[in-house]
Amino acid sequence: MTDIIDTLAGTATGSPLEALRLRRPVTRDNAEKTYRALFQPVNVDDVSLAERFAVALFVAVLHADTASTEHYGALLTGQPDGERLLAAVLAAAEAGVTKGPYGAYPDGPLSVENKAGLQYAVASAQRDAIGARLAAALDHAHLLVFRPREASPEALAALAAAGWSSTGIVTLSQLVAFLSFQIRVVAGLKVLSAA
Repeated sequence: MTDIIDTLAGTATGSPLEALRLRRPVTRDNAEKTYRALFQPVNVDDVSLAERFAVALFVAVLHADTASTEHYGALLTGQPDGERLLAAVLAAAEAGVTKGPYGAYPDGPLSVENKAGLQYAVASAQRDAIGARLAAALDHAHLLVFRPREASPEALAALAAAGWSSTGIVTLSQLVAFLSFQIRVVAGLKVLSAA
């Protein structure tokens, strides 16, 4: 059975890559279950499908992953008002593309790794188009992707102030973490496939 990672990686049935993935059935199954829990949830009270797909699209663009960008973009356009959201989220993401990670550690031995970089916030034009709630989610996703060491109670408070519940905030963080994992696995599989 083909899963989302096989689909995005272009893993062919019967290929050595498929055989490699099938050697780790629990890992493969858990990755697929996580995808389904996040993107085909039973309950969307705290994070709508459109919000989930918009955040996923944003993170995929930040990672410069074409397959994931196309996948989550298609899912977003299938939602009410999806075409309009797609354009605004793509514009917001393209403005946030950078290299990283950035941020500062507390004083100590790790502070030699401090690196200044983009302090991102969704621009007002996109913020107006997508609303304060989704804009706050994209700001938070950018923080987690490029400045994870600066995640803080203040960052969570900004989400709560924009209308996110505690459950919604956890779901957003899980989405970003899963996408970072999924995109890296797919990239690794594509490298192996090309070798």
